[in-house]
Amino acid sequence: MSTLSVIYAILFYAATAVLVVGLALRIKLYAATPTPLKIPTMPAPLTKSGAAFRVFREVAFFESLFKSNRWIWIFAVLFHAGLALVLMRHVRYFQADIWLVVKLIQPFGIYGGMAMVAGLLGLWARRLVQERIRYITGPSDHLMLALLVLIGLSGLNMKFLSHTDIIQVKTFFLGLLRFNIQDLPTDGPLLIHLGAVAALMIVFPFSKLLHAPGVFFSPSRNQVDDARDKRHLAPWAAHMDADRDA
Repeated sequence: MSTLSVIYAILFYAATAVLVVGLALRIKLYAATPTPLKIPTMPAPLTKSGAAFRVFREVAFFESLFKSNRWIWIFAVLFHAGLALVLMRHVRYFQADIWLVVKLIQPFGIYGGMAMVAGLLGLWARRLVQERIRYITGPSDHLMLALLVLIGLSGLNMKFLSHTDIIQVKTFFLGLLRFNIQDLPTDGPLLIHLGAVAALMIVFPFSKLLHAPGVFFSPSRNQVDDARDKRHLAPWAAHMDADRDA
């Protein structure tokens, strides 16, 4: 095997470890963070099932964004729906026997890549054009968008311009799953694409992209509006409350 293949194998092992451990620690922190107040955004559901359905609508349809800004909602849907199709299309690189649903999604994944890049460019343009958004945009925001756009463009480039040996790419990733490093093609666009993916995996647990798991722990979305019927007491404050009553 080539030295380059070993370098990229180590890079992806390290990136996967950082992503998994970093996400696990962040989610653990979110779950352990107390919510001492009832702060659901009104109008709020009155039952737990209603609150769960509200979170689902937020995750699947970006309900609050749709109500606040339709243009940004369009770009967000283009990006997230396109990304979902692209990720499902790429599952084939990790399967010896490809699932039927993954086979069926293949042609749609190409359009997903186009939609993903279009949505990202629209969201990036917003951060450059709108003054109030540009004011609160930091270098990390541009870095995340740049990495995602680079991933999308390099992937589309390999599809339509500079083709690579996808069989060898699949062999490489199947080998990583079995801890058996195989040769990776040395095409420039492929190396850029994979390098950007690994970089995104590494920075993900430390970036604003954590809104992906964070939305499930948002008290303004997941809380039930039952403050008049049931007292809300955070677990960490229970002993303080008991001591005061005693």
